[in-house]
Amino acid sequence: MRLIGMLDSPYVRRVAISLTALDLPFTHESVSVFRHFDAFAAINPVVKAPTLVTDDGVVLMDSTLIIAHAERLAAPGMSLEPADIAAHARSQRLVGLALAACEKTVQIVYEHQLRPEEKRHQPWLDRVQGQLFAAYRALEAEIGEGWLTGERPMQADITAAVAFTFTRNMIPEVVPADAFPALARFTARAEALPAFLAMPYDG
Repeated sequence: MRLIGMLDSPYVRRVAISLTALDLPFTHESVSVFRHFDAFAAINPVVKAPTLVTDDGVVLMDSTLIIAHAERLAAPGMSLEPADIAAHARSQRLVGLALAACEKTVQIVYEHQLRPEEKRHQPWLDRVQGQLFAAYRALEAEIGEGWLTGERPMQADITAAVAFTFTRNMIPEVVPADAFPALARFTARAEALPAFLAMPYDG
């Protein structure tokens, strides 16, 4: 399989770490949707990262859909999703919070990097920042001594840590280091795992 996209994208990185944790062989191709638009379009005309090309040549996109497919390829006992239905629901909630934080971070970054200053709408930025902090406050409240949904790192752990690393690197002035201390400690612990170290944030 081929994973297309840059590891400074939290969506690409969560897929890369998930594939690694699931022990699924793949090659990673660092193709940018901005700098290498034409090269990316030759693989996926939609130019959406992450893109996964399966062994059969099927082009998949959207990190959640790619991970869902990867779960079906994984060996028994390797799943990153809890088997218990209540635990699975909690995991989905945590993943949703982390993905919402990613989305709001991207919106803030794009607003500052792609829109001229005189055209920025501060009330909208304030709203997005409020949503970002709401997501991280909810995740902060879930952090305990162990992993979020099991005795080993699972999808909720991967996505939460990837999201927080992304936010802290992209908008440290919006989310300072001491804003979410439990989440910061949790993320540091996750970033020390082999699957994370194998697919480092490259921003």
